[in-house]
Amino acid sequence: MTGTLLRGLDPHVDGQARVLLLGSMPGAVSLHQAQYYAHPRNRFWPLMATLCGVDAQLDYPQRIARLQQAGIGLWDVIGQCRRAGSLDTAIVRGSEVVNPLPQLMRTLPQLQVIACNGAAAHAAFRRWVQPELPPALAGLPLLALPSTSPANAAWSLPRLLAQWRQLQPWLIGGCDAGNGAGSAMAGQDS
Repeated sequence: MTGTLLRGLDPHVDGQARVLLLGSMPGAVSLHQAQYYAHPRNRFWPLMATLCGVDAQLDYPQRIARLQQAGIGLWDVIGQCRRAGSLDTAIVRGSEVVNPLPQLMRTLPQLQVIACNGAAAHAAFRRWVQPELPPALAGLPLLALPSTSPANAAWSLPRLLAQWRQLQPWLIGGCDAGNGAGSAMAGQDS
């Protein structure tokens, strides 16, 4: 088997989560820094600045706290795998160990939607997690959002934002109204 054995990050989910936002497996920079979406060209934090008013310049624990205040919990579908580099396509098939998402989801009484950051996260969730969910959780909406990864360079920030706005009905606090949309989007083209 090729590739380095990698272990993912701990979840950042509290009991008030309405949105469970799942990636596939953190990239090399995120794993090294032990922070979700740490790569400087990943568009996740600029999107959260616009959608939830989470200032991307805040310290990481403060950004996580702001996400949780907005009702967002973060984790990944895959908790362990072999991979060379950061790309989802480099994950060695058959090496994946899935995080215990059904168990986590049972502890989230406010959970209303599952959102996947990218096609790989969505496919992994549907393959390994969804069949294990009880009917009440299996019936939750499942959103397949375009990846915020720099590898998804074909999607500009405004184009990503148009799709990620699907989260708005579930966010706490009426996000996206005057929460830095101009600053997060400055200099970005469609």
